[in-house]
Amino acid sequence: MDATAGRETHEMITIPPGRVTLSDRRTQRSWSVELAPYRLAAFPLTQARYAQVTGRRPSTAHGDRLPVEGVSWWDAVRFCNSLSEREGLAPVYRLPAESEGVEGVEGIEWDASADGYRLPTEAEWEHACRAGTPGARYGRLDEIAWHRANSDERIHDVGGKEPNAWGLYDMLGNAWEWCWDVYDAEVYGTYRVLRGGGWFDEPWSCRASVRRRSHPTFRIDDVGFRIARSVGC
Repeated sequence: MDATAGRETHEMITIPPGRVTLSDRRTQRSWSVELAPYRLAAFPLTQARYAQVTGRRPSTAHGDRLPVEGVSWWDAVRFCNSLSEREGLAPVYRLPAESEGVEGVEGIEWDASADGYRLPTEAEWEHACRAGTPGARYGRLDEIAWHRANSDERIHDVGGKEPNAWGLYDMLGNAWEWCWDVYDAEVYGTYRVLRGGGWFDEPWSCRASVRRRSHPTFRIDDVGFRIARSVGC
């Protein structure tokens, strides 16, 4: 039985401040980021919550506790704004007027003073994933992640594997997660960062440091997201 079955899947965890070093295998580049405290969802966003807020169920597999997938980066940022408005919070993202119903336009802005929901930066994502551990993973892979070798090539309910030391589930495996950041503007334009690995990935891809990229309009059945909030806004 899933030990998390009685827990609210929208629980938020306060992540302590810290410093994380990111790296990219393609460019052989590394860079460090200092992070203030922030809050991050304990679970990937579920289909039930996405449907509750948007009225839509875009996923190919169906189940209230399954991670929502088949969502683009644009879908994710619009969800964040919608959830913020629903809860009486200030939306974080300022979308260009011409973006309504349109994807791929540029000019989205992040209002750092807003107290609403948002996507984590990739530095926040990796810091939270590692949870103070120095290795590639925060535990034995089969105990913490759904991947190609153990997933039966399908997505699974959130919380079915062990969490990391900070109480975050499914940071590796099950579904890739959109982050706020542009991957490499000079080479890939508006492509955004994906983190975490998914149910169809080989074990190699399910590591804290692995970066993937995709166009912000991209939708597929192993890409979802989790939400964050800034502390002290």
